[in-house]
Parts: sequence; structure tokens; C-alpha cells
Amino acid sequence: MTLDTDLTPATFTSLASDFYGYEDLLADKEKQVLADLRAYLEREVRPIVDDYWARAEFPMQVMKPLADLRLFAMPWAETRPFENSAVFRGFVALELARIDASIATFVGVQNGLAMGAISVGGDETQRKEWLPKLASAEVIGAFGLTEPLSGSDSAQGLRTVATRDGNDWVLNGAKRWIGNATYSDITVIWAKSAEDGQVKGFIVPTSTPGYTATKIENKQSLRIVQNADIVLDNVRVPESHRLQNANSFRDTATVLRLTRAEVAWAAVGNAIGAYEAALKYTGERVQFGKPIASHQLVQNLLVRSLGNITASMGMVVRVSQLLDAGKQKDEHAALAKLFATERMRETVGWCREALGGNGILLDYGVARHMADAEAIYSYEGTREMNTLIVGRAITGKAAFV
Repeated sequence: MTLDTDLTPATFTSLASDFYGYEDLLADKEKQVLADLRAYLEREVRPIVDDYWARAEFPMQVMKPLADLRLFAMPWAETRPFENSAVFRGFVALELARIDASIATFVGVQNGLAMGAISVGGDETQRKEWLPKLASAEVIGAFGLTEPLSGSDSAQGLRTVATRDGNDWVLNGAKRWIGNATYSDITVIWAKSAEDGQVKGFIVPTSTPGYTATKIENKQSLRIVQNADIVLDNVRVPESHRLQNANSFRDTATVLRLTRAEVAWAAVGNAIGAYEAALKYTGERVQFGKPIASHQLVQNLLVRSLGNITASMGMVVRVSQLLDAGKQKDEHAALAKLFATERMRETVGWCREALGGNGILLDYGVARHMADAEAIYSYEGTREMNTLIVGRAITGKAAFV
């Protein structure tokens, strides 16, 4: 599981921020992969990530090492290198986001949204063709659901249309905020069928005539993620590229439920990244003749941050255990996502406060986590939409408009 046969496998050490020891739930093999991932991220990614974030560029050199660790392959039966738990995959998302939430988002799009769409919606032939290529990073994927005028209302408001023409489908429409899409080889495009009005998924090679992707500029959150506006102008794809088992938005929602819980894990990781930076800084920064970590009000900020992290970790661990047991429901993932992202947003603010003015500088490790929290808070289901999903479950009454 190491990146290089000449490297000694890394030694697993629990994070100090895992205050209640949830990592003890992992199997030995899972711990080893997590240790190897952590060693790679600390050695190769942490030193460069602020620079790439400032330039709003993606470090392409990380793709192969992450694929070599088999991170993209873990969730799916066709590609997984060993049996692993949803709790372990959650810790992978946490570990990535602890270093950088943009890298975690890239992995989530590749192995969750793109591969998840094909795993859930594809037939056996499609899964065998595409999942190994995506797992090895031979092919990079993207997931095209959100549109310029359709986000939370994707179930009803999708405007991209798929029209059957013999053995082909012709796609027309636009997508927005599509991660990985400036360099993806394929994008799973979700469109309404002109025949039956149902949402269907299509594997669209990005070299197809009529497909264009333009980078969204001037983002101030998740700047490393390459989000794109996509235009589909009479894009023609064969019936063999239609996801054969994705026949309504219910199938799309299944993919989103599976990935929503890992976004909650990434929120915890992003909060941990800010907390660890704040803990380090306050232990070194001297004011009034002693480190500010010895001041009561600073300890209050740190303890409240750790409390948020610990509470959120308990929730995401449990929701992943429910997935492993085949009992996870939409409302379980929705509650984890809305709660963990709310607590993350609080936590990164408290960590910034602990650093004073230095908290807004990239140099001290909190500012990037604070900025990135804003995107994590909103994507893959806003707090409001997830609240309504949970509200419907507990009251039996839908409050959607």
C-alpha cells in the first residue's frame, strides 16, 4: 500500500484531535493505508498547498500518488484492493481535508460522484469499462448536475435536455460549479429526457464536439478546485454511454446520499486542520511574557473547537457505521452534513480568533481552512435543504416549496 517499494511503511499514530479515539475502530490494514496517506500528504502536499491555493491552480502531480494508494478504488466492488469500511473511507476524507479541503474535494468527485454515478447507475459492462480506468487515474471524471439556474431544485428544475435520435442522444444545456471539469476526461451529465421527462445520466467524453468547459475565476474558497461552467451544444453520445440503471432523479439522489456523508467527514477534517494550526501557534506565540496557550480565554477557544470536532466526529462515525450495516437513510447523511458543517464554520472562526491578526494570513495555517469552510458549508446540499430532509423524516410532513 505504500507509494514506493523502497519506502518503509509509515507508522500509524492516532491524531491528538481524535480525542475519544475513534481511529481505534479501524482494522490494521486500514490504519496502514491511512498512515501511508498521512505521510505522503505531510511530505509532499502540505509544503506546496498554500502556494497552489494562492494561485488557484491544481497540483496535477498529486493524482498518480493518490491513485497508487488506491484511494479512488476503495469504495467499489469492481476495484477495491481489500475489504474496507465506510468509517475508514470517512477517515481518508478527513485526512485529506485536514491538509487541504480542495484535494479532498478532488478525491470526492473522482471516487464518489463520478465513480459513484457509474457504480450506481451503470450496467455491468459500463462498470467494468470505466471504474478501473477511473480508479487508476487513467481517466479523470467529473459530475455534471448543478446548473446556472438550478441547484437545490435539481429534482424538478433541471433544464439540460436529452433528446433521443436513433441510437444516439443529443444533449443541450449548461452546467455550473462542476469540479474537476477543466481537466476531466469524462463528465457524467444529468439531463431530462425529452421523451419521458425523467432525469437520466450520460457518460460524456469531454472531447465530444459541442462540449466546452470554462474555468470559473475569482473564487475565494476551495481555490485549488477547478470548477467550470459547461456548455452542451448538440452534444451527441451513443446509447451505450447512457447509464442504463439511472432512470430517474431517485438514482441521482442515491449517489448524493453516499457522498454527502463523506463531505461531513471532510468538514471535520477541515476543522481539525484549523484547530491543529491554532494549537501550534498558541503554544509558540508569546504575549505578556508567556505563550498565549496559557491564557484562559485562548484555552476556551481551543476547548470549544475540540468539543465541536469531537461531537461531529461521533456523528460521522455513526452515520458511516449505518452505511456499512445497510441502514443509512437520506436523513442520516443529511443531519451529519448540516451539523458537521455548522460546527466546522464555528470552529474555524474560533481558531482564526485565537491567532489574532495573523489568523488571516496563509502563512499560519488557519486562513485557508477558514475560507474553504464556506464552500463545504454549501455544496452537496445546503444547510437549509438538509434541514428540510431531516424535518420531513421526523415530522412526516414535507416543507419543501
